Amino acid sequence: MKAVILAAGYGTRLRRDLLSDTSGRFEALIGSPKPLLPVGHCPLISHWIQALQSIACVDEVFVITNDLYYKNFEEWAQQFPAVKVLNDGTRCNEERLGAVACLQMAIRKFKIEDDILIIGGDTLFKEDFSLSGFMDQFFDLQTKCDESNLVLSYECKDEETSKYGILEVDKDMRVCCMKEKPSPAETNSRRACPCCYLFSKTTIPLLETFLEEKKVHKVYIVASSI
Repeated sequence: MKAVILAAGYGTRLRRDLLSDTSGRFEALIGSPKPLLPVGHCPLISHWIQALQSIACVDEVFVITNDLYYKNFEEWAQQFPAVKVLNDGTRCNEERLGAVACLQMAIRKFKIEDDILIIGGDTLFKEDFSLSGFMDQFFDLQTKCDESNLVLSYECKDEETSKYGILEVDKDMRVCCMKEKPSPAETNSRRACPCCYLFSKTTIPLLETFLEEKKVHKVYIVASSI
């Protein structure tokens, strides 16, 4: 299994908050990407690397970032020989490719043909989260159907649905729909979905299909508005 850590965001809200802070306590953090912010004794993303090193099923880790922070991640990765960093070539928030396009870029660059653990580089879980338990559940699903994928969710408050991706599931907990930051009135679900997914290798070709369909949809929207 491979792990891909998505770290190509620009942290625009974080930068805004840091710049508006007048205490001076966080001045040293200005210009740092969120995954490299200190959490305890090390950067946030280092906690993920340590967790991945503690389980035997992940043999390679790929981090995809942008051109603005590429050198920061390259310097950080020197302490982790198994980690490879990829530059998506963008320089600002307006140029960002999106999570699926970044994932597909990593798959092509490193010729990934294996199951993939996808992690948001700024995702942080509580100490009671078990990565090995998440993996075990995925492997159990794979024994029943090798096309199975697994995502995480947790219950959020009504007023929080507009902050997260919200999953709608059927009675068997299969995902029927994911709504991006809906209002409470737009969905009955309160299942927030953090960026931590396990994709079967059989799913990989569908990423390209999704991106192609997304292009067609955009063209249709533009044509319809002319």
